[in-house]
Amino acid sequence: MPISKNETQQLRVGRLLKAHGLKGAIKLELFTDDPARRFVPGAVFTLQVPSGSPWHGKTLELIELKWFNSHAVGFFKGVPDRTAAEGLVKAILWIDQDADEQSSEEDAWFDHQLVGLDVIRDGEKIGVVRQVNHMPAQDLLVIETPSGEVLVPFVKAIVPAVDIAAGTMTITPPPGLLEELPESDDDEPAPAADSASADTAAEPEAE
Repeated sequence: MPISKNETQQLRVGRLLKAHGLKGAIKLELFTDDPARRFVPGAVFTLQVPSGSPWHGKTLELIELKWFNSHAVGFFKGVPDRTAAEGLVKAILWIDQDADEQSSEEDAWFDHQLVGLDVIRDGEKIGVVRQVNHMPAQDLLVIETPSGEVLVPFVKAIVPAVDIAAGTMTITPPPGLLEELPESDDDEPAPAADSASADTAAEPEAE
């Protein structure tokens, strides 16, 4: 079904990594090239947290974003101390954005832009992206291949190129990620010893 211009999509912009200090600050991993735009005081984020978390179904409002040793650290409303901050570790931050607005940020896409892309490896199509799973540690692509679905970590080292206009995603998976590793030469059984030679070596020399 086509997306109405009035509808919005959620864009993932950050992940909360660990508590910082004693006053509720939290170190962030940013998924945006424009934190000055996304992380302004008063910005409200939708939280992706486990269903058992007290933050489930709630939003988080930013008070201030600071930088310590090149690391982004956020202060949020309703997070007054380290204990509260630790309860938000691994939460993923989302913002609402108009569905017809294309993100100009490098390596930032909506899920609906990725689903359906042809997956290319070594110049050949090997599957199609069917789903994007946003996990606490990293995102996983669900790729449908002729031999079944496989999960591929959505990281730059494995997915070096995404071309929305061309409808393709290039992957360079390590050996064994998409198929069983071939047996190495070291795993081959050693050839049997020649029985005649072995018997000869065991025979004492005739006098």
